[in-house]
Amino acid sequence: MQSEPLKTLHYKRSHFVTQLPVDFRYSPSHAWIARHDQKYWRVGLTKFATRMLGDMVDHGFEMEAGTVVRTGEIVGWIEGFKAISDLYCIASGTFGGGNPVIKQKITLVNKDCYGNGWIYLVEGEPDPKCMDVHTYRDLLDKTIDKILDQQKRQEIK
Repeated sequence: MQSEPLKTLHYKRSHFVTQLPVDFRYSPSHAWIARHDQKYWRVGLTKFATRMLGDMVDHGFEMEAGTVVRTGEIVGWIEGFKAISDLYCIASGTFGGGNPVIKQKITLVNKDCYGNGWIYLVEGEPDPKCMDVHTYRDLLDKTIDKILDQQKRQEIK
């Protein structure tokens, strides 16, 4: 639970709007990582990722808490109404386990993706490829522009 509201950066491109937490780090695969406590980092999916997957329906992990993990390793999977996706670790260290709250209420991943809808914990160091909010905003611009360009080309056919 957040004790104070997150400082966010308003983002809008085409029909996509979100508030990106300023103090989070973001992976190129549209996951985020933020301090949970002195020991752990929380990892979740960005609003962009949840929009691409659709309403969440299920998830699971392929490892137990305490397992050593490396950046890029698959730690589990998540299923949305539109697609199913592997969950990749965006840190190196020790897997801290999944969010017990989303076991009962998977819809939090969509409704509160930057808060109570986090996916798993990891102890260690974030992937050096994780970026600050401004660099992630630039990545979102390029990604959305690419999608819009592909949609235009499909309309022309």
